[in-house]
Amino acid sequence: MSDQEQKKQEETKDTKKDKKTDSDGCRGAFEELGDSIGKFAERTVETIREAFDKSGLKNTVLTVRITEEANRKLRMLVDAGLFKSRSESAAFLIEEGIKHREDLFKKIEDKMETIQKIKEELKDIITEQI
Repeated sequence: MSDQEQKKQEETKDTKKDKKTDSDGCRGAFEELGDSIGKFAERTVETIREAFDKSGLKNTVLTVRITEEANRKLRMLVDAGLFKSRSESAAFLIEEGIKHREDLFKKIEDKMETIQKIKEELKDIITEQI
């Protein structure tokens, strides 16, 4: 075998080694990324469970009609292990929605108080007329 052929064979071997090293490096990076994502998901599950547990026991049963899309989303949360049931996931999302729109509920509460005062005034007017 000539020197040139031998040199070419050695270069080919080196290239194959480099590719294998690159491939192993990528595989390791993907495994590391997968581990990081898994750990993040576990922390997220725990955070949501803690928030749900802190919200206290639910003692009101409410029957609601939801879209198929909403049902799929609730089922997805259960399948991901975030909640034990669609009911739990719905209760959590309702609580979060109410917290998120606290300003709206405050305005509604203020208007409801005004409406109640007006109703009482009307009752007084009627009572005076009788």
